[in-house]
Order: sequence, then C-alpha cells, then structure tokens
Amino acid sequence: MSRPLTAEDRLAALKGSAWFAGLAAPLQAWIAENARPRTAAAGTRLFARGDAADGLYFVMSGAIRMTTSTADGRQALLAIAEAPQWFGDIALFDGLPRTHDAWVESDVLLLHIPQQDVARFLAQHPAYWKAFGLLLTQKLRLAFGAIEGAVLLPVAARLAGRLLAIAGGYGERSGGSKRVIAVQQEQLGLMLSVSRQTVNQILKDFETQGLLHRARGAIELLDLDRLRAVAAGN
Repeated sequence: MSRPLTAEDRLAALKGSAWFAGLAAPLQAWIAENARPRTAAAGTRLFARGDAADGLYFVMSGAIRMTTSTADGRQALLAIAEAPQWFGDIALFDGLPRTHDAWVESDVLLLHIPQQDVARFLAQHPAYWKAFGLLLTQKLRLAFGAIEGAVLLPVAARLAGRLLAIAGGYGERSGGSKRVIAVQQEQLGLMLSVSRQTVNQILKDFETQGLLHRARGAIELLDLDRLRAVAAGN
C-alpha cells in the first residue's frame, strides 16, 4: 500500500481475525489505533529464542516461520504464520523471553503493538485480560491437539489435520478456510517430524482420492469434509 495505513485500514485488516472480530468495540478501536505497521524482508529474523519480549504481532501480508533448533543443529518447524494470524502473545502474560525463532518466510507487512503499551493499557483496563487470555488459550488447544495427534494418530491423519490448520489460519481466519495454501512438502515434514518422502507419498495418495491437488510450492484443498474425516482418524 503506497499511502500510510490509517486506523480504518488497520481495522479492516484486523477484522479478518476471528479473535479480533469477537472483541468488544472499545478494545478493537484501541488495538486498531495503537498497532503500528512494520515491514521485514524475506530471510531476515524478526526475533530469536531467548530475546526479550517486544510485544504482540499481527500478520497483514506475507508469512513468518516459527522454528526452534537443538544444539546439534536439528530444526523443528512449529508453524507458519500468515494473515490474519497473531503471535507473540505468550510473553504478554509471563514477560519471559521468546520461546522460539521467528523468521520472515516471505516479505511481510505486520502490525505491532509494543509490550509496554499493552501492559499499560491492561493495567488501566484489567477487564480486558480475559480477551487476551482467549487468544492464548486458542493456541494452547492447538498445541494439545498436536501432542495428542503425535501420540495417537497415524501420519496421514496428522498431515490432514495440519493442512486444515494452515488453511484455517490455525483457527484465526474468520472468513473460512483458504482453498490454496503455500507450503512446501519439506516444511510439512519438519512440522510433523517425518521425512519429505513420507509427506510426498501421503499427498500423492490424497490426490488420487480427490482430496487435494498438488502444485509447485502450493496445495489446493478440494474436499475439506473428507480431509476432516481423515484428520479425525476415520
């Protein structure tokens, strides 16, 4: 966008978030007024694990890759955040350092509310703590679901569930799920701790069944209901 973002521009984008759309109007207005645009180029790191918390982020365009790695160099891809997703909310509650690395997957336009601004606002309006708690518990439910799936479900069910989660913005996309998601097979393997070859074979099986269509760097979801059934282990 060539012209500066107005509060109205920010509000329109923010309403794509299911969490934001459910907030009380005064809190919506405060967020839209105080969230400031921030850009970052692909390949740069927004923050690193162990960095001091610097606030809450909202993705307007582009994508952020959430990763963590071990001392011996092994890496796990936790999630890819796209519009209209939020991140950075854990540290609002405990004030502790970042739990993972955030890399810019593709050029991003973010909205950012500094940590001290949110803390000051909530000190003045403590009734709104619950609203931010709902943002956090949404992620907690997803995390428990992923843990349960890793223990109980076959890889095909876990892969179907992850595709659906990405399409739905991990529960944040208020306008329904995307049909085409930009994700690499290698990235899906890192998310599920399986090989790219395993992901490729399962996606090929899904494509044969008419559940999806594979394209270069993207996957088109053709039958969400049947994918949901697979994700549930049926």
